[in-house]
Amino acid sequence: MWALRRAGNPLRVRARQVLSARGCANLEVLLNADAKNVEEHHEGNCQKLDCCHQPKPLVFQSSFSSDQFMWSRGFSSQAGASSGDKQDELEEGFSDLEVPPEADKKDLGLTSDESSDEDTIDAIGLSEVEADAKSEEPIKKASQSTLLKALLESPKVDVAGAVKKWLNNGNTLDRSELVYVILSLRKRSLYIKALQLLEYVQESKLFDLGERDYASRVDLVAKVHGIYKAEKYIENVPASHRSEVVYRTLLANCVAIANVKKAEQVFNKMKDLGFPISVFSYNQLLLLYKRVDKKKLGDVLTMMEKENVKPSLFTYKLLVDTKGAARDIEDMEKVIQTMQADGIEPDILIQATVARHYIFGGHHEKAEAILGQIEGDDIIENRSACKFVLPLYGFLGKHDDVERIWKVCEANPRMDECMSAIEAFGKLGEVEKSEEIFESMFKTWKTLSSKYYNAMLRVYANKNLFDKGKELAKRMGDDGCRIGTSTLDSLVKLYLDAGEVEKADSILHKLSYKNKIRPLYTTYLMLLGSYSKKGDIHNAEKLFSKVRQMGYTGRIRQYQLLLEAYLNAKAPPYGFRERMKADDIFPNRAVASLLAATDPFNRKNAMSELLD
Repeated sequence: MWALRRAGNPLRVRARQVLSARGCANLEVLLNADAKNVEEHHEGNCQKLDCCHQPKPLVFQSSFSSDQFMWSRGFSSQAGASSGDKQDELEEGFSDLEVPPEADKKDLGLTSDESSDEDTIDAIGLSEVEADAKSEEPIKKASQSTLLKALLESPKVDVAGAVKKWLNNGNTLDRSELVYVILSLRKRSLYIKALQLLEYVQESKLFDLGERDYASRVDLVAKVHGIYKAEKYIENVPASHRSEVVYRTLLANCVAIANVKKAEQVFNKMKDLGFPISVFSYNQLLLLYKRVDKKKLGDVLTMMEKENVKPSLFTYKLLVDTKGAARDIEDMEKVIQTMQADGIEPDILIQATVARHYIFGGHHEKAEAILGQIEGDDIIENRSACKFVLPLYGFLGKHDDVERIWKVCEANPRMDECMSAIEAFGKLGEVEKSEEIFESMFKTWKTLSSKYYNAMLRVYANKNLFDKGKELAKRMGDDGCRIGTSTLDSLVKLYLDAGEVEKADSILHKLSYKNKIRPLYTTYLMLLGSYSKKGDIHNAEKLFSKVRQMGYTGRIRQYQLLLEAYLNAKAPPYGFRERMKADDIFPNRAVASLLAATDPFNRKNAMSELLD
């Protein structure tokens, strides 16, 4: 971001001639560029970027444009207050069913409304603590940790008893063991047991707790009891340990559930307390606004520049995906160039994200060039790339390449490679091949988690194989698989494509309630879109209210779909403008045209009806 200003290039003189009193935040420019403003921008106060020459450069073009944002000390909660361009019309980009899978959960929400536990592990710094601890002694396997084994076997409500018994057997608990067990419990989503273990350690005073220990407990309280209980717990943390690490952990949990108001309050409190705000905290705001209000991304980037906080690799991942999802390919390429100018090279996940957006933007040659870079000179030596390129070749329709990559893996496949192959062959229409790979996994691993069933279920959903999808869903239940958001999303799509809209609605309601899960925003949009096409105002309004109850507010797409329901029903949406204004939602071009088309007092519209 700042290296671009330092780098000399021929446009620097031109930029100085027209430099305004206020400088240009380059990443902000890239995020908010609009093709129609290119000429206007080059007459403004920004420098055109030259591509950095790298040994294996990505394939990029070189044009960009700008739109300025004013920096403000805090944030309002008026999500969507200036929803006036193409990013809002393409809000959320495409659903999980329409994009290649990101096989690594460290994606942290780049293609999903969910946030990984890696978020808060990073916030707390547990990975660093674990690395320090493991440098002092050999890495333990789960089977070698007798404490972990005792906790896994103990009842959920008697963790303290299990720890006492373990200690009474002559064992001693050191910090490296504690960190290892906490992380192991997290990886199994056993947050209640992890919290009870920390509570016992604190109450028994086995260690003098540090800020990361308190941050870990804040995170677990948030996951088990909610963010308001976690905020209350912070009041009990000793003042000497009530640091930025503790508050940013709470912030990450607010972002994970997309609670905009509370996230903004926590961030502003961190600034009020005078903490030096880390890039992690700014990234959390970027992740939040990427989901709920892309117009505020520029505010965060401007604040980062003002506070001299340098973007991280994850910052760029978010910005690349944001521009790509808006189909703004030129500016996505500019974000990459800015990143390279800052001395940060794209990792394999960014390369795969760029290739994905090239595919959906129709730039297949560029996508193939990126895939070639991901593969490297020898895919056998670079086998870790297989899980990324398999589904992307599938989306390109490259049957020979999918077969070629799968042959590298087939003799001794890894689980994530199998999942990518299921998706790839499914996209090619080779459902039987996907089924063959799926069934072969049971021969190697005996039992599978729900995400592998979900990969197969997505294939059935995308190919509209209703009976096979129902059968697999029943099998998941019989095999004791946990029903999560991805499963629910696929089931809803399966029933919607079969024309069973009411059944899809019933499944969404019953399974989310029974399994205590919060469906994806895109899942609600699929269902709302189906009601909209039918002109079913009654059910569309009910679902619209449910979406708001689930905390998905401040997004204009749901209003657009609801308006389309009124349009298709040829019914006037009385007071709709006032409803939007009350929710701090302002129409973009698409919604404005729908409002005009459904306005019963619009004379032009009434005349059109008479002429029709």
